[in-house]
Amino acid sequence: MDIFGFHIPLDIDFDKLIKIVIKLVVIIAAFSIAVPLGKKMISATIQKMSLTRKTKPGRIKTLDKLLLNIFSYVMIFIFIGTVLSLFGVSIGPLIAGAGVVGLAIGFGAQGLVSDVVTGFFILLEQQMEVDDYVTVAGIDGVVEEIGLRTTKVRAFDGTLNYLPNRIIENVANHTRGNMRALVDVGISYYNDVDQAIGVLERICENFQRDERFKDGPHAIGVQSIDGTNVVLRVIGQVENGLQWECERDLLKAIKVAFDEANIELPLNYQVIHQQEQLGESNGRD
Repeated sequence: MDIFGFHIPLDIDFDKLIKIVIKLVVIIAAFSIAVPLGKKMISATIQKMSLTRKTKPGRIKTLDKLLLNIFSYVMIFIFIGTVLSLFGVSIGPLIAGAGVVGLAIGFGAQGLVSDVVTGFFILLEQQMEVDDYVTVAGIDGVVEEIGLRTTKVRAFDGTLNYLPNRIIENVANHTRGNMRALVDVGISYYNDVDQAIGVLERICENFQRDERFKDGPHAIGVQSIDGTNVVLRVIGQVENGLQWECERDLLKAIKVAFDEANIELPLNYQVIHQQEQLGESNGRD
């Protein structure tokens, strides 16, 4: 029978077709159960390994997401091969053909190879892990996922950046070891510098009992003198990720203490000199 120019055979083996449909439904159901179950088993194994080897949480998240992605790709490949075999398509020649095509494409896909190689060494050397605050490719943010091809970094404004691993040449990891909390505060020229430093030292003594600080803080003294103020510096070492919070708390405490001690903060002002023109001065004489 011809319909719109297409020949449709009438001698369809409906028994065979029904068997194929039933097998296809069974395969889909099996993979629908196997994929979530396999992901749960991988996550459970990773969590168990973390308890026995005391691995860092960031490392656990990195390995968990990486293995889940690899598992998903493998299961998709197996599913496609199983479905093709069900319809009588031999996957052997397809695999061989894919190898030849892949070899040809590989010469023009050096970027992809570079992504995979770079991603492998990033994971092997543990240059960064999930939840680390890093600077990579000129972007500051928190690592959300590290893959063999791309790395996802969430910037502080909420933007999710997908970075090909080949462009990651330098990794500045800000979450390895303690971080520096630094506060520069200016006072007016008319204030007593020693009095202001004494106030800062008392504030630092209170914050030294704060568990967030691992060293200090300490009042260093006069950092600089410019055209409008005298800059005093306070510095300390805090836990990773807490440097901004500690700096804000220090600034608030300094402002309150300076107000109580009548220490003035610098104000911007301009001095204007007016000079009469010589011609106007002679005209008035």
